[in-house]
Amino acid sequence: MKLSEIKSSLNGLSEITFRLPNGEAVPAHFHITEIGQINKRFIDCGGTVRNDKAISFQLWEDGDFDHRLGAQKLIDIIELSERVLELEDLEVEVEYQGDTIGKYSLEFHDSEFQLVAKMTDCLAKDKCGIPAEKPKVRLSMPSIQSSGACVPGGGCC
Repeated sequence: MKLSEIKSSLNGLSEITFRLPNGEAVPAHFHITEIGQINKRFIDCGGTVRNDKAISFQLWEDGDFDHRLGAQKLIDIIELSERVLELEDLEVEVEYQGDTIGKYSLEFHDSEFQLVAKMTDCLAKDKCGIPAEKPKVRLSMPSIQSSGACVPGGGCC
């Protein structure tokens, strides 16, 4: 989801729910401790220089059980971030502390924000020699039999 889509989704919500990929909800007393734009410049394993940009939300929860972030308050925080940091309307990535800091994409379904697991990938498969798909070889009994190979019940063993 882009930043503008998050703001649109927040309109009219009475409460904000973030749901983890395993179906559990992030506790309702979460804080959004950071909103920022991440600019990543890197080189892939094929030697291509790449640039990637995303908006980052960091979700955090602790013992402040009385804290509840409302939809309008989050819209206000996003709009302040847009003005002060001159944020672009980019895809949002969410960081949330599990066993370690997890990074998630974001979708919106049934009035809830769904954290979607992100996966690593090779960006230079064409240069690494990684085939798009493993070739599938089908072995059939007639071809084995015609080659003179030993087959079950053939008496050659």
